[in-house]
Amino acid sequence: MSATSPANENLIRNISDTARWVAVYRARETERKHPLFRDPFARRLAGDRGEQIAKVMPMQGKGEWPFVMRTFLFDEVITNQLQQGVETVINLAAGLDTRPYRMPLQHSVKWYEIDLPEILDYKEEILKNEKPRCSLERIRLDLSDVAARRSVFEELGRKSSVALIVTEGLLAYLDPEQVGVLGRDLTGPASFQRWVNDIGSPGLMRMLQKQIGSHLDAAKAPFKFGPAEGPDFFRPHGWKPVDIHSLLKAAARFNRLPLFLRLMAFLPESKGKQGSAPWSAVCLFDRV
Repeated sequence: MSATSPANENLIRNISDTARWVAVYRARETERKHPLFRDPFARRLAGDRGEQIAKVMPMQGKGEWPFVMRTFLFDEVITNQLQQGVETVINLAAGLDTRPYRMPLQHSVKWYEIDLPEILDYKEEILKNEKPRCSLERIRLDLSDVAARRSVFEELGRKSSVALIVTEGLLAYLDPEQVGVLGRDLTGPASFQRWVNDIGSPGLMRMLQKQIGSHLDAAKAPFKFGPAEGPDFFRPHGWKPVDIHSLLKAAARFNRLPLFLRLMAFLPESKGKQGSAPWSAVCLFDRV
């Protein structure tokens, strides 16, 4: 067996490879008899590497439901916001997301995807013969370049009237200071009215770091952000929570929880401060 075989190499080489991994779960959901959503492009985008990554993850089998519910809940929030007057969606660290192609969108919707050149080039090549359902523009940018992103935010702010910011699966890889700065940057353009993101508790971050941290650490993409304040972390940075959707509660609603977690779904919802208990949610924020 060669030194570069899947059994010996670190499969997650960088943070962009996590997008291939998560695309596998969207593909598997799509192939179910009664899927919660359909992503007909996910299997191609995940590729062989995505499948290899998914197979080595220790939570395989019983750990897919959070990713599926996260995608479903983001779909719901985005759909509802478009119905309520949002006309621009700005997806930060868009990765291999295909919502502009798979969701029933009006052509008038303006959708911007921002991510590293490598991952957007890869997606563009895979989807080159597909047509998005709305106006779609891709912006190649390293979001860690604060000055560059502020310039892009300012430009997109001028082009928009009511915009929804989407950060799915991004914040966990940032430290609290970086998340706070990003939040404040997003309050710059007046048209950036809503922000939907996903967060987890400190307990969940510790659990995930223990389960899959070695894979992410080797790719220099460890989990860092699990605020004890919960959604209220964002208030000092210009954003107030208006809607909080527990992944656990959503999974229970659709009978997607493993047996050992079903009793937990009957516990009262947690929307405030977080501690050692695993908790995660998709949260919608308004400007303060």
